[in-house]
Amino acid sequence: MEPYTISVPDEKLTSLTDKLSTATFPDELDDAGWDYGAPLADIKRLVKYWQESYDWRKQEAEINKLPSYRTKIQVDGFETLDIHFVYQKSEVEGAIPLLFVHGWPGSFLEVSKILPQLTQGGTDVPAFHVVAPSLPNFGFSSGTKKKGFKLPQYAETCHKLMLSLGYSKYVTQGGDWGTMVTRITGLLYPSSVLASHINMIRGSAPTLTSHPFLYLQHLLTPYNPRERAGFARTAWFQQEGSGYRITQGTKPQTLGYSLSSSPVGLLAWIYEKLHDWADEYPWTEDEILTWVSIYLFSTAGPAASLRIYYEAAHDTKMGRARTEEWIGRVKLGVAHFPREISVVPKSWGRTMGPVVWESEWESGGHFAAWERPDAVVKDLRGMFGRGGGAEGVVEEIRKGEGVRARL
Repeated sequence: MEPYTISVPDEKLTSLTDKLSTATFPDELDDAGWDYGAPLADIKRLVKYWQESYDWRKQEAEINKLPSYRTKIQVDGFETLDIHFVYQKSEVEGAIPLLFVHGWPGSFLEVSKILPQLTQGGTDVPAFHVVAPSLPNFGFSSGTKKKGFKLPQYAETCHKLMLSLGYSKYVTQGGDWGTMVTRITGLLYPSSVLASHINMIRGSAPTLTSHPFLYLQHLLTPYNPRERAGFARTAWFQQEGSGYRITQGTKPQTLGYSLSSSPVGLLAWIYEKLHDWADEYPWTEDEILTWVSIYLFSTAGPAASLRIYYEAAHDTKMGRARTEEWIGRVKLGVAHFPREISVVPKSWGRTMGPVVWESEWESGGHFAAWERPDAVVKDLRGMFGRGGGAEGVVEEIRKGEGVRARL
C-alpha cells in the first residue's frame, strides 16, 4: 500500500481544451426540454464553463486532500491490478471496518461527504474505518484486458483489499453497482461480510413458496401512497430512462469510441443521469464537471467503466438477478429513497435477506451518499449503534480484532 496523489498529465488538459474548442453540437427541437435527453442550452452552458472557468487543478488539489492509496490486487485468472482507494482510519477504539462501494456514473468521490462523520464516534455512536475503492476499470484503478471480469471478480477485488488492510471481518455500504458488488461479496465471503447497508433496493414481490409470511402480509396490505408513487417512478425509468443500460450491456465498445474521443459526448451522457436520477439536487457546474472529469481522466479510460454492464448481463449464474435474491447469512439494512431509479415496497426489500434495519426518507434519489449524506450517516449509526439491528456484528468484529492482535 502506497500513498497516491492524482496528477493528470498536462497534455491531457491541453487535449481537452483543444477538443472543447472544436466541439460540434447537434440541433434541437423546439421546446424539447428533457424529453429527448440533455438539453442543448444546458450542454452549451456547461461546455462554456468548462472552457473558461472550470479549474481541474483546483478540484484535483481538493480531491488529493482525501487519504488516497494504491495497492496491487491479484484476481484469480486475471492480471494483477493497481487498485486506488480512499482509506480513513478512525481514532475511536473499536471502530468498525466499512467497505464503501460506488456505482456508475459515480466514483470513490461519493464517500467524501460522509467520511468526516463516519470516522467520528463515541460511547453510543459507532465509528468506522472507511475504505472506498475505485472499482477496477473505474477512476484511478487500472482495468483488466481480459474478458469475463464479472461481479464475482469485482467482489474478489474488494474482499482482497479489505484482507490486505487487516480486516478479516467487515461491513459494507453501497448503491447502484455498489449494491450489487457488496451483495455478491456477502454471498461469496459470508464469514467476512457480516452486514450490508444498501440504498438501491431491487427486490421482487414475495411469493407463497419463497416467503409465505411476507406473501400473506403483502397480499393483505394495500399499497400506500409512497409505494404507488414508487411504482410510477420505476415504470418511468424502465420506459424512458433505461436505454443506456441496454447499450452498455450489449455493445459497450461501440459507445466507448464516442465517450473516449468526445468530452462533450461524455458530459451529455453522464449529465443526463445526474439530472434524471437525483431528487432535484442542485448540482453545481464544478460538481458536474468534476464527476465527468474523473471518468475522462480515469486510468483505464471512460469506455472501460461500461463493461461491467456487459459482463453482468451475460452472467447467468452470478449476474444482476442473483443480487436481488435472498442472501441469508448477511444482516441487511435498506434505505428507501423516493427518487431512486427503482422504488419498491418494503415487503419486496425484505425478500433480499434478513433485514435488521429499514429506513424511509422523504427526499433523496440515486446518489444517496452525495444527495443525502445525513441520511446515510444516520442509517449506519443507527444500524450498528446501541439497540440497532446489527449491534451484535460490532462485538463479533471486535472479538476478531482481539484474536488478530494476540497473534
